[in-house]
Amino acid sequence: MFLPVLLFYLIFRYAPIGGLIIAFKDYNFYDGVMNSPWVGTYYFEMLFQDPRTLQIIRNTLMLSLLNIVLGFPIPILLAIMLNEVRIMSFKKTVQTIVYMPHFLSWVIIGMLVTTIFSMENGMVNRLVTSLTGEAYPFMYEKASWVAIFISSGIWKDMGFNAIIYLAALTSINPSLYEAAGMDGASKLRQIWHITLPGIRSTIILLMILSMGRVMEVGFDQVFMLQNSNVNEIADVISTYIYRIGLQGAQFSLTTAMGLFESLVAFILVFTANYIARKFNEGLW
Repeated sequence: MFLPVLLFYLIFRYAPIGGLIIAFKDYNFYDGVMNSPWVGTYYFEMLFQDPRTLQIIRNTLMLSLLNIVLGFPIPILLAIMLNEVRIMSFKKTVQTIVYMPHFLSWVIIGMLVTTIFSMENGMVNRLVTSLTGEAYPFMYEKASWVAIFISSGIWKDMGFNAIIYLAALTSINPSLYEAAGMDGASKLRQIWHITLPGIRSTIILLMILSMGRVMEVGFDQVFMLQNSNVNEIADVISTYIYRIGLQGAQFSLTTAMGLFESLVAFILVFTANYIARKFNEGLW
């Protein structure tokens, strides 16, 4: 039963690692990966001499860190709130509603977001126009675009991510809550002293894994929501690789960027795990 999963990772995750050598070659289709001429660190030097590179890395870090800082606690809070619900029909209904967006593609989510915040017929701008008399360009102003980008990502994935925490909450002994209640602890006290410590290892594990995605910003989300007015902050590593690598056929240059991205993620994961081990909660 595990063989298909193993084959998937071997074929689509580990085998492509060998292709990273084209970051050190002047790759072309005619010579192929093995026979293309070596150029050493030429493409890395070219990459970091381009002033756009620092802008792209800064955009990627900014959006990723905002996603982690603002988005990481939301599934934890959602799981805790759902865990406290005692009316099962209401709990199942809420779970279904908050899980559903995860199964929609970013093409659908992007169209919904664009429609909702449209200047012409968007429902948000209808309300704004009725209050102020003038529509606001939510999708064309940098600050509002970032807010919409982060909030749409949280809305799409918070329900699905909460499943992990709900599973962890089931391992907490109910007698701890009963004892705390008999001692006069309020519900907030019980959450702070029992619930959160009970899922601490899960929180730290997912935080370590999320650090490996700091240099990643989902291509689908950015591509569906970006426009020329906000490209200064919306151009990230994934869109750069698509534009320069696939559309511009500069495969070696974008492979160098991808290798740099992976190296930073590798360092961040090991650093996060090293810090977690100080609290006896490391992943390894």
